[in-house]
Amino acid sequence: MSASATAVKASGEGRSLRPSPVSVAGVLVVVLSALSLGVGVAGVGPLDVFSPNAAQWEILRVSRIPRLVALLLAGAAMAVAGLIMQRITGNRFVSPSTSGTVEAAVLGVIASALLVPSAGLLAQMGFAIGTAIIGTIGFLFLLQTLSRADTLTVALVGMMYGGVLGAVGAYLAYQADLMQMLELWTTGAGSSLREGTYEPLYLVLAVGAIGYLFADRFTVVGMGEDVATNLGVKYRSVLYIGLVVVSMMAALVVVVVGAIPFLGLIVPNIVSMMLGDNVRRVLPITALAGAGFVVACDLVGRLVRFPYEVPFATIAGIIGAAVFIVLILRAARGDLR
Repeated sequence: MSASATAVKASGEGRSLRPSPVSVAGVLVVVLSALSLGVGVAGVGPLDVFSPNAAQWEILRVSRIPRLVALLLAGAAMAVAGLIMQRITGNRFVSPSTSGTVEAAVLGVIASALLVPSAGLLAQMGFAIGTAIIGTIGFLFLLQTLSRADTLTVALVGMMYGGVLGAVGAYLAYQADLMQMLELWTTGAGSSLREGTYEPLYLVLAVGAIGYLFADRFTVVGMGEDVATNLGVKYRSVLYIGLVVVSMMAALVVVVVGAIPFLGLIVPNIVSMMLGDNVRRVLPITALAGAGFVVACDLVGRLVRFPYEVPFATIAGIIGAAVFIVLILRAARGDLR
């Protein structure tokens, strides 16, 4: 074998031995999950997770495992929702938290509490999904009127649009004495997640599967209506399917866990900067990154004032705002496209 052939073979083996981004992200999520199960006031430490006694297992089963599963699902759902929304709109600064989707979902939960006070969790989800879809379509019409505006202007308009919806929701909640409940819906926290409260969040797996099936079409739609039509993709149909997927994911997370600021914006951007813009390729690692990010924020929130808790949404908001500023500065310099 020639020296050049040997070199090529060696380089190929080196690439094959390099761990994939998905495997690295998966390992990190597993480590964070194990740490999450071992942190809390009750007597279950990190080492007890691997061999719990009967009392410890009961704590894990009723409280910590449901909390962890809910956080993983919520983080993955919001990250994937942000990825899909950024691709179908062609704007890196559009996400459920910068387009009024989250605020519209909260408005739907408030509406369910006002119109059907005895409504259960599933009815609240129905209201939230409906208003989230309507609110997101409203933002889409705004986006069409701003077709010539730069990406930052579109994001700012989306945040103002969400602010208006949030103000309407806050006014209705104040009139109906629901301000305490409003705080739960607008600030994601893990302390209320227990067995019997998080199970409807499994629906995001089905919605996410639909998003994955349409991943290639979302990528094409992001290239513009003319390109999508020339490639045989039904632009309007795929666009609205994407909006429904995004709205359902955001609404389910808001109702069960609460809003998580900036997650759907920063995680897809960071993943795309490293791995590209192909939705099908980056969707799995985006989901893992979103899940790991939420679990990490929850860990920080539980440890920073132990034994008290800081809502993980507060930690996510601090980190997300800082990363958002960095992304804006990069975009202003032309480093982010």
